[in-house]
Amino acid sequence: MDKEVTIYDIAEQLNISASTVSRALNDHPAINEKTKKKINQTASDLGYRSNLFAKNLRAKSTMTLGVMVPKLDSYFIATVLAGMEKEANQSGYNLLITQSLDSAVKEVANAKTMFNSRVDGLLVSTLSSADDVNHIEPFLKKGIPTLFFDRVLDIKKIPKIVIDNFQAGYDATNHLIEQGCKKIFHFTGDLGWNVYRDRYHGYLKALADAGLEFKENMLFVTDLRLEASSGVSQHIIDLKDKPDGVFVTNDTCAASLMVSLKKEGLRVPEDIAIIGFNDDPITRIVEPRLSTVHYPGEEMGEIAARSLISHLNGDTKVQLTNTIVLRHELISRGSSLRLKGE
Repeated sequence: MDKEVTIYDIAEQLNISASTVSRALNDHPAINEKTKKKINQTASDLGYRSNLFAKNLRAKSTMTLGVMVPKLDSYFIATVLAGMEKEANQSGYNLLITQSLDSAVKEVANAKTMFNSRVDGLLVSTLSSADDVNHIEPFLKKGIPTLFFDRVLDIKKIPKIVIDNFQAGYDATNHLIEQGCKKIFHFTGDLGWNVYRDRYHGYLKALADAGLEFKENMLFVTDLRLEASSGVSQHIIDLKDKPDGVFVTNDTCAASLMVSLKKEGLRVPEDIAIIGFNDDPITRIVEPRLSTVHYPGEEMGEIAARSLISHLNGDTKVQLTNTIVLRHELISRGSSLRLKGE
């Protein structure tokens, strides 16, 4: 009962050669459709399983793309993976997905797992805040195509897919300024990561261009967990000179902050205007609806997987050497619209 069924068992059952069985199971054109159907039905009846591992080793390909992300519990990452899965499936590839859970040690271990699993290509959104790619080097030395997306490192030899986070941060802040905000706080994540660092610099530039002052107490750097918004909310409540606008680089924290401030009697957007980032579903179910920056996650996943697969398939038009910058979009809703008529 425990014996693995082989092509020889199928051949013996049908009194034909093993080579004929092998060709039929691989849909070889030399085998007629009637014979293919008979062989495939017998294989199914006997419980035959194709040894993909051995087959892929012979072909020197596993038809698998490795995907490394910091966490799987975010809507943005879910949309990116959906885009990757769509493209991979259409091309006959599978995805091997790992998360680091914000642990540098685990990210290194995940990279080793990917390498030992012989993935054909690697897609990485890194948690590293330094330009350290020691755990990626084995892939580069082996010639395994590697591509960064979203959270990237400034390594010229590794291509990247991003949005213009500087401009997105500028646009979000400038939107609040256009709505009459004069004292705008920034609630963000680890500035060692490119996404938060670039949005922060865009925020500073927008303030400077508008002639608005920035003070250190206007910046809140947190882990962007949901509970972090409670601390930020309490700090704002305790201030005598409160901000009239807040730019948050995470929709979940922005929505949580808005709810907390409203409970304390502050009106949104009249007393304090709020804008988030990513365009998560929560932006459309809180009241007022949350202004945000749309981050094209699914498109990013599709382009990342498509680029890697095209490269693996020998498409000479695809060169994995450049940075692809996707377009973001500012979406203004009730949480930030303070001016009448908007």
